[in-house]
Amino acid sequence: MSPTAPVKVLLFDVFGTVVDWRSSLVTTFEPWGRRNGFSVDWSAFVDAWRAAYMPSLMELRKTAPQPFPTLDQLHRQSLDRMLVDGPLAQATTTDREFLVKAWHQLNGWPDARPALQRLNKRFVVAPLSNANTSLLVTLAKFAELEWDCVFGADMFQRYKPDRELYLGAARLLDVEPEQVMMVAAHNNDLRAARAYGLQTCFIPRRREFGPQQTVDLEAEENWTIVANDMLDLADRLGCYG
Repeated sequence: MSPTAPVKVLLFDVFGTVVDWRSSLVTTFEPWGRRNGFSVDWSAFVDAWRAAYMPSLMELRKTAPQPFPTLDQLHRQSLDRMLVDGPLAQATTTDREFLVKAWHQLNGWPDARPALQRLNKRFVVAPLSNANTSLLVTLAKFAELEWDCVFGADMFQRYKPDRELYLGAARLLDVEPEQVMMVAAHNNDLRAARAYGLQTCFIPRRREFGPQQTVDLEAEENWTIVANDMLDLADRLGCYG
């Protein structure tokens, strides 16, 4: 399906769509664990940590705590709950800070950086993420992601899929929702974006959750664009290398 209105802004989901969080964390934690004497199945650990993410968000949307908790804080809270017992129960405060900060140093998928370099010559490109702004900035520097600006959940005091993020980003960039395209590897993110008037692009990341991934393997609806990867999206939008 072709875009229905001229697109001016491309907003990207980050974790899973632009960066390979799972492999990056496992690759970081394995040598760190060996150096510090922690015998852990790091793939299973990372999967369990990520699995705590959605329940945390659902609870937040029910309770709306103040002050607004950032993603760094949510990661720390879920980590502390996981480490009550098991091989990491003796992890120090410094150890726990290291584990949380590892989310700031994730590698982009191979197509991400070159695609953004092409896309930002014609469009405003920015992340729209549930990460906090400081995380997005340090992550962009680490992975060399050339954003024009960043939109973190803490800017809106809400988490996706709340409407304030999608419409708030459009408002701050002084464009109409239909002039914005949300790019994500997650069908639910795109459902929310489309409900608020944004155009949509699905990019499959079939190994985001590892070799046993069962969700978001394909586009589940007729999104504005379904691309093979971010470079394919650049081609479809006329941004050639």
